[in-house]
Amino acid sequence: MLVLSSPSGAGKTTISRALLEREQNLRLSISVTTRPQRPGEREGVDYTFVDDATFARMREEGAFLEHARVFGNYYATPRAAVEEALNQGQDVLFDIDWQGTQQLRESARDDLVSVFILPPSTEELARRLHKRAQDPEEVVRQRMAKATDEMSHWAEYDYIVVNEDVEESVRRVTAILEAERLRRDRQTGLRDFVQQLSHQAEKAGG
Repeated sequence: MLVLSSPSGAGKTTISRALLEREQNLRLSISVTTRPQRPGEREGVDYTFVDDATFARMREEGAFLEHARVFGNYYATPRAAVEEALNQGQDVLFDIDWQGTQQLRESARDDLVSVFILPPSTEELARRLHKRAQDPEEVVRQRMAKATDEMSHWAEYDYIVVNEDVEESVRRVTAILEAERLRRDRQTGLRDFVQQLSHQAEKAGG
């Protein structure tokens, strides 16, 4: 379970999309949200869009691994799709904030790897938010104000990537993913494989 978090506009969505294009064994966790659909976003691809009543019902039924309220809208990670992907041996990518990461860590423990994406400067962050032009000016101001609080949680993450260059940031997150896949406790069947090597070595030596 690979989590990418950042203040809005710092680049986690761009990095996430690049990772998904390059990593065949990586699946995106599609969040459920009550916020309005933005131009260019696709239902079931970028988000699953629901109304407040549906979100509340799903939460009551225990359908979410984590949920949070951000800028007046609710976001959540659906449990069933994530568990299905993990059971199929796939890694799952999460594009969520620090609140969701904390909740996931409580349930996932050692199965979670978290990366926080920082902007190179607040000026660059503001430029990216204005360039995106998908939110009203008031929302942009809210996102800039909230960025300080979001960035204060950087120390809760396993890895930090400063996103000065998107391609370099993608390379770094890819390296993190590969290294975490190679951890001893994540390589299934490794004990049997080593025992088999040992038996083969004994026979060759005898």
